[in-house]
Amino acid sequence: MYKLIILLALFSFQVQAQPEPQVSLEFDKRFVECEDQWVVFSMSEDSTFTYGFIYIDSEAGLTFNREGLFKITANGAIEIEKLSGTSIKARLEPNDVQVAIVSESLFEELEIQKTPSWLKNHKTDENTAARQYKWGFMYNGWGECKRALPFLMKAKELDPEFKNVAVEIAFSYNCLKDYDKAIEVLESELKLNPTDAYVIKEYIYSVCKTDAIEKAVNQYNISVKTIDDDIYSAENCFNIMQYYYSKRDKKNFKFWHKELKKWPNKNKQIDVYSEKMKQQLK
Repeated sequence: MYKLIILLALFSFQVQAQPEPQVSLEFDKRFVECEDQWVVFSMSEDSTFTYGFIYIDSEAGLTFNREGLFKITANGAIEIEKLSGTSIKARLEPNDVQVAIVSESLFEELEIQKTPSWLKNHKTDENTAARQYKWGFMYNGWGECKRALPFLMKAKELDPEFKNVAVEIAFSYNCLKDYDKAIEVLESELKLNPTDAYVIKEYIYSVCKTDAIEKAVNQYNISVKTIDDDIYSAENCFNIMQYYYSKRDKKNFKFWHKELKKWPNKNKQIDVYSEKMKQQLK
């Protein structure tokens, strides 16, 4: 993170000097932290700054609507070059690129309003469970689970039976390491959907983060007998095996390591980590 101080006026030559007005651009925010915010990108090689608005498009995800460029002149003034007659949008990846949020003190200089007039076209379905769920799902996928949770809770409030909302809420709690809340949500969901592979997977993960490992083992044994979908079976074994690894329980670790090998597994990282753990327990 760095801080760029932009001088907006020269020294006053009044008898009693006044402090210079200034604004700070702190390049300390990732794209996923800037929904519905005006932002500035770091200075380019030609000493200009690109600025625009970040929002979420329901189909494209994180999107940057470019407003224009500005530069700081030798006397500290801001010169802007706005786009006209066109709109340049760019899809953003949820990476670690740092941008600065534009403070309201700069809005007049940059000729922008806090909320762009076009943004309302992307807000027409805000009060629907589908919209709230989708935003929560996206934020969970970006690892921004604290941001995801309010959207998911709103979706559940709007439609308590909305598909997958409960398990997605549990995913947020797991991400935030609030395993007890995740288990509470998932135990209720299992009563309604006892053969849902995704719910079972998330439940086993949650329980493996506590000392109630017997519940995870029991749920695994039930699931392999009652559901045909084995997409998460290897992952379930891995999570149980990892619990026993953390306890240095070689006997149970060996059993679950062998059980893991029974299932198809497209996640090769599971194989890598399981072998490393095996070597470390020798």
